[in-house]
Formats: sequence, C-alpha cells, structure tokens
Amino acid sequence: MTTEVDARSSAQQPDGTFPPDDKQAEAERPYANDDDDELNEAEVNGNWTPQEKALHEAKLKAKAKRRLRKSSRNSTSESLSESGDTAGADPNSPKGKVPTSDRKSRTGKGRGLPKKGGAGGKGVWGAAGMVYEDEELDLQDPNYDESAQGDTVYAKVVPEVDKRDLGKMVNPIVQEYFEHGDTKEVQMLLKELNLGSNKYEFSSVAVSLSLEGKASHRELTSRLLSDLSVKTLTQSDMSRAFDKMLKELPDLILDTPEAPQMLGQFIARAIADHVLPMSFLDCYKGKVDCDHARVALDRAAVLLSLKSAMVRLDNVWGVGGGLRPVKHLVKEMNLLLKEYLTSGDVIEAERCLRELEVPHFHHELVYEAIVMVLESKGDMASPMIIKLLQSLWKTGHLTVDQMDRGFQRVYDELPQINLDVPLAHAIMETFVDVCYQESVITKQLRDAFPSRGRKRMVSEGDGGKIKN
Repeated sequence: MTTEVDARSSAQQPDGTFPPDDKQAEAERPYANDDDDELNEAEVNGNWTPQEKALHEAKLKAKAKRRLRKSSRNSTSESLSESGDTAGADPNSPKGKVPTSDRKSRTGKGRGLPKKGGAGGKGVWGAAGMVYEDEELDLQDPNYDESAQGDTVYAKVVPEVDKRDLGKMVNPIVQEYFEHGDTKEVQMLLKELNLGSNKYEFSSVAVSLSLEGKASHRELTSRLLSDLSVKTLTQSDMSRAFDKMLKELPDLILDTPEAPQMLGQFIARAIADHVLPMSFLDCYKGKVDCDHARVALDRAAVLLSLKSAMVRLDNVWGVGGGLRPVKHLVKEMNLLLKEYLTSGDVIEAERCLRELEVPHFHHELVYEAIVMVLESKGDMASPMIIKLLQSLWKTGHLTVDQMDRGFQRVYDELPQINLDVPLAHAIMETFVDVCYQESVITKQLRDAFPSRGRKRMVSEGDGGKIKN
C-alpha cells in the first residue's frame, strides 16, 4: 500500500493533479469526446446558422445511435460466450461472431428452429422432399413471352341477346325487310346478333308483325321463313315459334280479328314450303282446348287437303305488291276490269285494286280501261268505265299523275290502235269530252288530245295531186 501511494505521489504533476492510469483512461475516453462535443455545441450555438445547427444536431443523433448498437452487440457476444454456444463457430472468425450458414433465429425469439422449416433463404429451392408441379403461364408476368406461346387467335365475342330486349332489336329488322324484301340482308343481320336459344322468337315476331300489315307483308314473311329454314332456323325452331303463336291467339285476336284464319294459312304455306314437318298438324289432334287455335289448325288442314294444294298455296296471300312481275299485275288488272264490266260492282273493283297494292302502277288500269272502250262493240262499256274512273278519282285511288299518264299513253299509241280499230280516233274524242264533262280529267289533259290530219283532195284545186 505504501509503495503504491509513493508511486502516485512521485508522479504528481506540477498543477497538483495525478495522471489517470491506462484502464481508467480507456473507460473515460468515450465520454471525453461527448464532453468536447457538448462544449463545442455550447460555443457555436450563438455563431451557427439554423441550417448548420440542424446538421450538427443530426450528426449528434447518428453518433448516439451507433454507440447504442455497439453496446448491444457487445452484450450479445458476452451472453453467447457465457452459454458456450460459440463452441462450434469458425476458429478463424472473431470471438462471438455467428456463422452465416446458421439459419436459426438470432433475435432471441421463437424456439430456435430454422426459418420456414429450412425451406427459406437465399439459394434454397425448398424443403427436402418437396415436389414441384408445372406452373401455368401468367399473362401478367413481366417475363411472359407471347411469341413463344404460338399463334394468337383473336375472336369477337358477342353477348347473347336478352329475351326482354329481343323485340326491340328484331322489330326494326322485320320492318325494314318489308320495305326492301331482301332475305339475304336479314340473314346477315341475324348472324351479327347472338340470339342463342331464343332464335325461334324471330319467326313469331315476324309473323305477328305481318298479321297487322298487308297481304304483301304476309307473302314476304312466308318467303323469309322459307329462306331462313335452310341455314339459320331448323324445323324444331319453326315448330316452337308456331306453337307459341297458337297459344297467343287470344291476345292476337284483339288487334287482328282474322288472326286465326291467317295463322292457319301461314301454317299451311310453311308445310308446303317444307318449313314445318308434315306431322305438325297430327301433333295437335285431340289436344287443343282453345277455340281460336282449333280454327287455325282446321284452316290449315282444309288448305292442305285441296287438290294440287302445294301449287295453289304459293298464291295463298294473293298476287300483289310491287315485287310481283309486271305481266302478272297487267293480267290481274284485265281480270278486274272484265269482272267489273260483267257485274258493275264498283266497290268490289275498288277492293281488288287495293289488294294489288301497286299505287304507282294504277296508270296501267286507266290505259287498259280506255283500250277496252275503244275495242268494245256495244255502247255500255264507255259509261261504265267513266263511272269507275270517276269513283276511283273521288275516293283517291287514282291521282292526277296516274290519270294523266294513262290517258297520255293512249294518246301516244292511238295511231297503232287506229290500225286495228278504224274508228278509234272518233270514239276516243267523244270519250275524252265526256270525261271532261264528268270532271274525270282536267282541261289541260283534254286539250292535249291529238287532232287528226285531213287529206286535201283534187276538188280543192290541187291540180290533180293529193297533199298530205
């Protein structure tokens, strides 16, 4: 003890302080820097700018964090050395360092088992005994190579039309078809629509609309069903459509009282065109409770039982419409006029003219009527034709344009008609005057009648020559 005191006293410095020993110096050295930093901070706080001051504070905080991490590592290594866990460590590694191949948790939590059962970590493909399945290609994968998957086929997907929207989409197609009569265009439009299991509804909609229309519309509908039955609709689809129509007859008859008879004609025409199977009527024998449906089926059976029914049903809706050949229309008008001259029924003649549905071709009726007057042998034809033309003029079936065109055609062909009927010019002149008096034609049309030239004879001083 005395020796140590003497040694310290001998090492006393001139200012009366003793120098610290080595251990004490090592323990106090880290805190000396802190004291210096605090002193420097106290000295410069009054001279630094706010930016410099903030930077200095950040440095101090970072230094304190490093000191805290260092102290925690030291404490962990000491605990490991005490427990003897470093016995299997690499002898070349520093004391207390854990090898990187050890996959046990070093956070002090858990049971000390490997992470993910030994199946995790860098360079590890999974746990032992794991069998991998083939992975499906993910289109969202950034490494997905489309060219390596072969040819890509793009298909247009059309959603199936809802049954509630079917009528809104089909009605315009049918109405437009009644105007142009092109069945191929209807087929093209139906291919663009995905009707799905409701495609039989198109037939029922078309028939319902034609029942409210004209005879020409029903004829067009029968042709459309015949053309669609080849590629678009099958016989089972047509059978379902007509079965639905038979069930809806009580509602259809409210708008169209003749719906049962018309539907029967549709069924007969469809069977004749092979749109419906021949056994369609046999399926309803003794199974129909609705009176209207029974009337329709009886009508179809009667039409099919007629002699040469398959040929006659081709004109079941009559001959009319602008789509018919001109020769057929001319023949129908001649029959109309002959029947009128026989019966004298003006109302029936008007009805027949309306059923032809060719208002643009009524000038042909005027022309044929005048030719019949010129070729007739009696005196009854002229007043009857004038009565018919007057009635058609008053009811609006004949317009000014159609009347003028009919008379003008006779004016232009009068020289040829005069070859077969020598008195045609005189008869025509009298007929035109009576028509004007009965207000059938206008004064302008009467004045347009051509005057016949007269040959000058020798007695008129021509020197024996005939002048034209």
